[in-house]
Amino acid sequence: MEKGTVSESEVGPCHVALDWALNLLGDRWTLLILYEIGTGARRFNHIQRNTGMSRDRLSLRLRRLETQGLILRCQYCDHPPRFEYGLAEAGRSLGPAIEALQSWGARYSPRGGGPPTCRVDS
Repeated sequence: MEKGTVSESEVGPCHVALDWALNLLGDRWTLLILYEIGTGARRFNHIQRNTGMSRDRLSLRLRRLETQGLILRCQYCDHPPRFEYGLAEAGRSLGPAIEALQSWGARYSPRGGGPPTCRVDS
């Protein structure tokens, strides 16, 4: 079992899948990265600029998301090596959930923000 996950005997069979998903997606940076890639930010520098993440943290999260099958990495330059990112099927399938979170935040956030203006690539 992965570090940080709970067993079925600890939470019951209905919560194991939710626990796994929250372990994978539960930090704010992961959802922001998926949102950025889904709305068109494909290159490292664009994702970094739009999220405000440190380069080291973004690099680690991108590697983790690629390993987990949520994003795809494609090299577009050899010297120096540069990559673009896209959503894999598993990442695209999260589009409606991310849009729902964005709508919920726009509605209930003390800062407001109005209705969402971007759709996640699905």
